[in-house]
Amino acid sequence: MSPLRSGRGGAGLRWWPIILFVLYLGYYWFSNQQEVPITGRSQLVDLSREQELALGLQSYQQILAQEQVVRAGPQVDAVRDIGRRLVVAAQAIAPDVPWQHFEWEFNLVHSGQANAFCLPGGKVAVYTGILPITANENGLAVVMGHEIAHAIARHGAERMAMQKLVQLGSVAAGMSISDMDPRTQQMVMGALGAGAQYGIVLPFSRDHESEADRIGLLVAARACFDPREAPRLWERMGQASGGRQPPEFASTHPSHDTRIRQLEAWMPEAMALYEQHCGRR
Repeated sequence: MSPLRSGRGGAGLRWWPIILFVLYLGYYWFSNQQEVPITGRSQLVDLSREQELALGLQSYQQILAQEQVVRAGPQVDAVRDIGRRLVVAAQAIAPDVPWQHFEWEFNLVHSGQANAFCLPGGKVAVYTGILPITANENGLAVVMGHEIAHAIARHGAERMAMQKLVQLGSVAAGMSISDMDPRTQQMVMGALGAGAQYGIVLPFSRDHESEADRIGLLVAARACFDPREAPRLWERMGQASGGRQPPEFASTHPSHDTRIRQLEAWMPEAMALYEQHCGRR
């Protein structure tokens, strides 16, 4: 019997794929560690900034080609002015970021969707459907600051690295149980898939959203937008959704109530920035 195969109870479980995956995981993890600006969290990123910028630009062009971009008007001017102010504030808060790798662009898209996004490299789009919810420039700055924070923190590249590990882990698990009968293999892989989804992928996404909330709040405050609008924004988001939100454990985003609590906890830090650089308002 092979020393790397279980003979009893393991139904032919192969250990060598798991061992190889763990060894690779350790090497990959410690070889690709970076620090998130502003929060200082360690993150896993293996994509170069040049690759990240190219991917962001390609995706942005494809999305805008399929959407109705608003070319001019006061709403377009507001989006671009707020975007410029947020970028200047972010550069002031995080001067060590290699800002030359960002090519900022801000567009307004005519759509009923209550949405906004920022792709790697600084490609931002705001959908007109979210403007009634943002209600004012402070609310819009909170939304745009959150999206810009995703790009600053390189969440897209980090998500790609984590997905790579999850996929490799799935392959290793499949190889390790390849001697089991098909029904057992299906049950084991199903359980592992559910465990990865609810134990790794979804919490990972929620952590990104919370980190973007915090960074975006600080950037908006430094840009002299009132951070106290952030909790009110999420109250309006909850009202707009009509309370229709999946349970937090099954969602890629924290619940509206969780976001409000977190924003309130970060508010003293944001208000200190706001009052220091913008005066009491």
